[in-house]
Amino acid sequence: MKLCTLTTGDAVCRRDKTIVIRFEKPRKILSTSLLNGGYHENLTAVFNHNTDYDGVMTSIADYLEYMRGVARQAGLEPAAVSGMGTAASMDNVAIQTESYQNLTVTAIVTGGVEVNGGRVGDPAHYFQPLGKDVLYKPGTINIMLVIDSDLPAGILARALVTCTEAKTAALQELVVGSNYSDGLATGSGTDQTIVIANPESPLYLLSAGKHSKLGELIGVAVKKAVKEALLRQNDLSAASQHSALQRMKRFGATEEVLWQQYMAYYGGGNIEAVFMNTLYRIDGNSQLVTYTSLYAHLLDQWNWGLLSAEETIEAGNALLALAAAHFGMSPIMITGPGIEDSIQAWITLVIHIVVEESSRQTSR
Repeated sequence: MKLCTLTTGDAVCRRDKTIVIRFEKPRKILSTSLLNGGYHENLTAVFNHNTDYDGVMTSIADYLEYMRGVARQAGLEPAAVSGMGTAASMDNVAIQTESYQNLTVTAIVTGGVEVNGGRVGDPAHYFQPLGKDVLYKPGTINIMLVIDSDLPAGILARALVTCTEAKTAALQELVVGSNYSDGLATGSGTDQTIVIANPESPLYLLSAGKHSKLGELIGVAVKKAVKEALLRQNDLSAASQHSALQRMKRFGATEEVLWQQYMAYYGGGNIEAVFMNTLYRIDGNSQLVTYTSLYAHLLDQWNWGLLSAEETIEAGNALLALAAAHFGMSPIMITGPGIEDSIQAWITLVIHIVVEESSRQTSR
């Protein structure tokens, strides 16, 4: 099925679990893929594939042979293509095009960050400097970026940097948390990107940074496409992120933690279904979301060294008091000097709000 025809004349087609761009003429390609990655000018196609694989891949060699098989099934010559693997569905692809005068940029994105989203610098465990006999984990946010302009190789690399910044900006604007730390996610641990330039174009550009029009178009197209792909794959959006629980999830303040601490405080005076129903009912309360958002950003600035503990605790107590007052409750105060004490104060506040709201519901 043809998804679109690019301004380069190349068709973007989807067949089952694979999206393919076949090149009508030579292209300049910079790919982060294991399959013919790096810089090339002689590839005939690129692809993105949903690696929903039932067998066992125990090494990089297995993964590469699998991807070569994907290429063959798509009617491609494995030695002349570069391809990416992902757990995301090809049905959830997002395609965004931006233009300025005779310059066009198209971002073709699949993605998901629910399991694999992380922040650069998070603690990691994978380290294999010598052995090559390890399974390659497929990418999660995969981007094919097509630039209808000729670019030298160095500027193609700069376009890849701008593309990566745009992906991170999209995650920031959705306030996506890392699954491996209490920071905001900057990507997933296995993202891949393929950038394609058109040497047949009369345009020859020497900048792809943020001061250039090309950089602007890359930023706009990639941000839009990443957000759309995450909406399709993970239901991530401004609406779904309008949630106090989502704001504090990366700090460990999950529904299960709140329930367990409620049980410890109150000895099970409420059944879990009632507790959770009340929790979800207040979760999107405008004031609670607003104050929690500010509270989470206070904790970020404390972590980043931009605010002292004293400044954070003083402002945090003010926000906790505002939230408590909105629900007609006495304020909850931060009781210790550490960041974990501030997280605990928010958990305690929310548990007390749930108990109070449950009591009000019962008495009606």
